[in-house]
Amino acid sequence: MATIRKRGELQWQAIVKRKGFPGQSKTWNTRKEAEAWARQIESEMDRGVFVSRVESERVTLAEIIERYREDELPKKRGKGFGPALNALESRLGKYSLAALSSKLITDYRKKRLVSVSADTVRKEINLLSKLIDLAGKEWGMPLPSNPCAMVSRPAAGKARERRLEGDELERLLAKCEPHMQALIQFAIETAARLGELLSVKWVDVDLKRRVMIVRGIDERGTKNDDAFRAVPLSSAAIEVLKAIPRSIKDGRVFYQWKAADSFNKSWTRAKTRAQIQYLKDEGKWHLIPMEYSQADIDRHVDGFLSDMRFHDLRHEATSRLFEKNVFDSMEVASITGHKTLQMLKRYTHLRAEDLAKKLG
Repeated sequence: MATIRKRGELQWQAIVKRKGFPGQSKTWNTRKEAEAWARQIESEMDRGVFVSRVESERVTLAEIIERYREDELPKKRGKGFGPALNALESRLGKYSLAALSSKLITDYRKKRLVSVSADTVRKEINLLSKLIDLAGKEWGMPLPSNPCAMVSRPAAGKARERRLEGDELERLLAKCEPHMQALIQFAIETAARLGELLSVKWVDVDLKRRVMIVRGIDERGTKNDDAFRAVPLSSAAIEVLKAIPRSIKDGRVFYQWKAADSFNKSWTRAKTRAQIQYLKDEGKWHLIPMEYSQADIDRHVDGFLSDMRFHDLRHEATSRLFEKNVFDSMEVASITGHKTLQMLKRYTHLRAEDLAKKLG
């Protein structure tokens, strides 16, 4: 049975000793708290699920996050980890690992949903869960259970269904700079991701065999953790490559941009030049006619929308692979790098009118 003893004016120490377990003690402000803690520890020992909280009570989440930044983050491909880690650190960083509870995380979820999307909150809670598991399994700071397991995640947002509309592609190709034009055309022909395209080197391109090897960002493997992916090249893709001047700097095909961050400004500039913007008229968005002047645009008071993303080219390219009626689903997946057919379906949006033509 636990020993409860008074230490000082407002301190109560609970001591639990059980054969086969290391001695446990903790000081509380009230006797009631000390007794409740002792009962919990004894119950866990009786059920064989006891885990010492000594280390997890000493370290804060902020310290766990800092270690993750140093040891694990350099191994990661994506760039979304930084903002998520910052959000967790600013709101939960002061708490010890042992103090994290399902209620605390639920409150975090509620407050975050006020300012960011459900997808963002879901990713943050999933990352927190991974941090807790990593600390317990590899860093010697285990908890009896992961509090994130008891917290429901916000529902996933609706899958993006954006494909190219009207003459958007023609506008882009007509108005953008030559290297951007080549990248856009190549993206449409290969269905590759932006990060993959910016990492491709000439040594990975075989013009005779018409094959390109995608190794992922900094050759750390593809997004789906494959060492590489072989992408067949169409005749149009070959023509794009033959027209691209080669750089002696680092051997990359699209050497003008170091990464997606440096690319974003060029992409925004290309969309602006091509007037890939939509004006709202009678409750619907319409692509702005090319003949519109900037003065016409400035006079419009209902607002404008420019929602085209470079990743939409991957959606478009994947859908076109199906529309060619040449490849089956597994063949398309091998080209695009989608690991599951469910993900492939999410990124593939066939036009009903094109499918209707096959019906006769």
